[in-house]
Amino acid sequence: MSDTDPGGAMDPQAASAGRSGRRGRGGADARRARRGGGGLGPQMTAIVRKVPLYDPLSEEGLTLVEENAETVLQEIGIEFRDDPEILDLWRAAGADVQGERVRMPKGLCRALLKTAPRRFVQHARNPDRSVEIGGDSIVFAPVYGPPFIHNLDEGRRYATIEDFRNFVKLTWMTPWLHHSGGTVCEPVDLPVNKRHLEMVLSHIRYSDKPFMGSVTAPERAEDTVEMARILFGADFVDRNTVLLSLINANSPMVFDETMLGALKVYARANQACLVTPFILSGAMSPTTAIGTLTQVLAEVLAGAAVTQMIRPGAPVLFGVFASSMSMQSGAPTFGTPEPSLVLYGAAQLARRLGLPFRSGGSLCASKLPDAQAAYESAATMNATMMAGTNFVLHAAGWLEGGLAASYEKFILDIDQLGMYQRFAEGYDMSERGQAMDALREVGPGNHFLGCAHTQANFESAFYRSFTADNNSYEQWLSEGGLSSADRANRIWKELLAGYEAPPLDPGIAEALDDFVARRKAEMPDAFA
Repeated sequence: MSDTDPGGAMDPQAASAGRSGRRGRGGADARRARRGGGGLGPQMTAIVRKVPLYDPLSEEGLTLVEENAETVLQEIGIEFRDDPEILDLWRAAGADVQGERVRMPKGLCRALLKTAPRRFVQHARNPDRSVEIGGDSIVFAPVYGPPFIHNLDEGRRYATIEDFRNFVKLTWMTPWLHHSGGTVCEPVDLPVNKRHLEMVLSHIRYSDKPFMGSVTAPERAEDTVEMARILFGADFVDRNTVLLSLINANSPMVFDETMLGALKVYARANQACLVTPFILSGAMSPTTAIGTLTQVLAEVLAGAAVTQMIRPGAPVLFGVFASSMSMQSGAPTFGTPEPSLVLYGAAQLARRLGLPFRSGGSLCASKLPDAQAAYESAATMNATMMAGTNFVLHAAGWLEGGLAASYEKFILDIDQLGMYQRFAEGYDMSERGQAMDALREVGPGNHFLGCAHTQANFESAFYRSFTADNNSYEQWLSEGGLSSADRANRIWKELLAGYEAPPLDPGIAEALDDFVARRKAEMPDAFA
């Protein structure tokens, strides 16, 4: 059966459980599973956080940043380049427009954003995979944007559409990635002006989770919306959110025509925009956390307000991608304290503004899935979780400062995401969680291994990593002496070998194929 055959695909939960079961049967694999190496379980819903937030910025600090951001908007302003329509909207709203520079009276952006929803549902073609974005929900999505891939077999090379499809498939099979993402890698073997069609089609064909739209040109955003209308129906798309798309500010304090063009397409279609300043502190923002937060808030206020001028009520997220940088080389750095402080503060500001928040990810500068990659990713993800981030882009697979999507790091990252999902569930306060029967049965001086409570709960009591090796040195050596990256290499290959596509209505599949073929025929190949 081919990957694209919709007729024989298994139910996603059954498929995932079946693959896990096949790996766990017989020989060393079964022994590893029993000793603590779990497999990929059934698909998980988006996280509903039950642990407290960590809010390090005081009320005084938050007020200071908000006041300073309003001053930036009023006195310095934001440039909206090569888009007369946006400038006219700002004039009509009462802003001072001089050339492409727009200065907003204090409070104007906040007033415009009162129509933006605090939370919304992004619908997937499989309703069981739809996600709520905002509130206490946390949604994990994979890496976005790398032009290269990395694996242990080939090293680093340019990404292809086959790699793109592989990452979509792996994401679909991953219980703890709730979202298919967007440009999981850049398929450089396809023409620039056509590759968006194959990327969106891959998300639809090889996954039934929600996905992101193209933003590299307004006409590519239009193609994405049209493909969504074919998939969901035009009326449904007009009334519901089925696409989420990344709109970056060209920091400092600029929105360019490409991003504005895509933003207008999605906002008009009632689809969600992630308005995200992309910050390398020291180059694209001040070197201080408070200065960076001030600029971030000003940029988000201005960009997000545009969505409401286009279509009041269109969903929009407060996004930030903030990294420090080496002041010696100019290279971005990750896992350092300062970006975590920016992330925490931005999350607090987003909640006060009433917008869902996006940031974080398993970010690192390492060139390999090694200790540096693990430490830097863990530092970023810990802040991401404790800040209460609602949409986490780059949650799995990020390597080399985002230049490469790593197959092995993808597997190692999703194992960590499973742990974060378990952590976010918080405490079990039920009778089972209290375990008073176990305490009574065991009493002083004995152990809990054989008591009834332990026997009833041991299989699900603790998260079981499927990448870590917790065995003795001798056992580890006898099974090949593999590193964690070696084990991840084996796992992603096993997963892809067992992939089966989720069902897709044949009529819809044919209509999408026809649309893609027609659009490709309308434009010449362009590789630059």
